[in-house]
Amino acid sequence: MIYTYYYNSPLGRITMASDGDYLIGLWFDGQKYYADSIKGEHIEKSLPIFTEVTKWLDIYFSGKEPDFTPPLLMKTTPFRKAVWEVMLTIPYGKTMTYGEIANIIAKEKGIERMSSQAVGGAVGHNFISIIIPCHRVVGTNGSLTGYAGGIDKKIQLLKLEKTDMKNLFIPKKGTAL
Repeated sequence: MIYTYYYNSPLGRITMASDGDYLIGLWFDGQKYYADSIKGEHIEKSLPIFTEVTKWLDIYFSGKEPDFTPPLLMKTTPFRKAVWEVMLTIPYGKTMTYGEIANIIAKEKGIERMSSQAVGGAVGHNFISIIIPCHRVVGTNGSLTGYAGGIDKKIQLLKLEKTDMKNLFIPKKGTAL
């Protein structure tokens, strides 16, 4: 059974999903690929995992870095899981490019190179946004692109973390808009 619960953030309502023990989903309501991992029947219910995630989100939205990560279950393909695990290593207030993630994955797989576009697809389908910080992934040239929650939320999350934004920009066209 899948359980859901809601959190009212300063940026809009967030839906959480759990299998009962682990967080399996966290989305801004209505974002691209919203709730893809909870197709079918689910029940709204308060659970200890949701209490822990709410505590994490309260700390995060107060402008502080949480010092713990709630139990996560990445129900996805091995490739996406590898990309999401790299995203978990991006420090609070910092960014990493799609190309940098591609290089890390290529090195882990023992191959010469990995497609940044393939990484972008994995980043864009992250089911546990904010905690797995896909908002910290940017284009090689500093473009703020590819955030399923919307470019406005990506900017607000980066500003909340006091990220240095001087070399980042909104592209005139592309996947962020």
